Amino acid sequence: MDARRRSLLQALGLLPLTGIAGLAQAQQFPTAKVNTTKLAVTDTEVIVGQLHSSSGTMAISETGSIQAEQLAIDQINAMGGILGRKIKVIKEDGASDWPTFAEKSKKLLVNDKVAAVFGCWTSASRKAVLPVFEKENGLLYYPTFYEGLEQSKNVIYTGQEATQQIIWGLDWGAKEKKAKTFFLVGSDYIWPRTSMKIARKHIETVGKLGKVVGEEYYALGSTNFNSLINKIKIAKPDCIFAAVVGGSNVAFYKQLKAAGITGDKQFLLTLSVTEDEMTGVGGENFAGFYSSMKYFQTLDNDNNKKFVAAFKAKYGKDAVIGDVTQAGYLGPWLWKAAVERAGSFDVDKVVAASPGIELKTAPEGYVKLDANHHLWSKSRIAQGQPDATFKVVAESPELIKPDPFPKGYQ
Repeated sequence: MDARRRSLLQALGLLPLTGIAGLAQAQQFPTAKVNTTKLAVTDTEVIVGQLHSSSGTMAISETGSIQAEQLAIDQINAMGGILGRKIKVIKEDGASDWPTFAEKSKKLLVNDKVAAVFGCWTSASRKAVLPVFEKENGLLYYPTFYEGLEQSKNVIYTGQEATQQIIWGLDWGAKEKKAKTFFLVGSDYIWPRTSMKIARKHIETVGKLGKVVGEEYYALGSTNFNSLINKIKIAKPDCIFAAVVGGSNVAFYKQLKAAGITGDKQFLLTLSVTEDEMTGVGGENFAGFYSSMKYFQTLDNDNNKKFVAAFKAKYGKDAVIGDVTQAGYLGPWLWKAAVERAGSFDVDKVVAASPGIELKTAPEGYVKLDANHHLWSKSRIAQGQPDATFKVVAESPELIKPDPFPKGYQ
């Protein structure tokens, strides 16, 4: 369509301004130049994948990420898309099953040839898909806080790693709550086990905070924690340090309360309860306990107010936003910035353009992407409230540089 015809159609109200801007940008970045590796990119659209658990025990945690990523994509499309192309999403359900994640990731990269994938939650799912992304040279935006000890050219990590969440949180607990004895508990897979290995080293060796007096793991989906609770009562730790994930959190915190272990009597710090999990756990069961995260829905800044308002406008006034949900929202925006800096959808070019990208509009506040593919972010501690919200009680004074391979913890 030539410029004269576009102008005439615009004057007649038959072509929206965003459409014109998109056409002009698409012409400025012809498909032959922005897509040299046979990705699913045309003159008018680019296809991406979403790979999360919308079913199974992890759905309670991952639904928010699905929603936030879609919100970001909708907002980007409303602005005209990326390089003049609207984003189309192919959604796949990992179903809380790690082999299924691997299978679906191969489908998205090999069959659908998506330009990027936003997905995974557990480290087990990420480890399952990582060989596929590296073999097929795909690009994954991973939104969950995790144990660190990983760096891949094919992954952008938008959540916290161990030094930003585990170590900072433990130091806070030792200083502010005078905790010297710790009982470690987690779900039984790679993230909790590796996180607790790092926690134990920090408590007993590197940070010299005190002593670990118990360490227990329970299978994903477990709902009976009575034996654990008895062990905790015998050990009488200053701090219960928890990394129980998914639907198991509901049973865990209800049973703690039923056993008389409540926030007014026991210091508990968790790495894995956000507003998303609180919908099932219930504020009355978590009140007084603490979470170590980088984001809470109650953060008081203009970026977050706009984000929360947009999220609730799309998903309902009762919708809640947790840490991983917000980190999921960052993924499409970081990808957009990298694609536009690279002037291409080619994975190698997008990866090369990614280090140093800044997001001044992030709901958590200003963040930037390090050369190691992790974000510089602030760390925060918040206390659970009876109404299922969180009250932020501590915040790192500056952004913390990500260090996925901290010395002394490997």
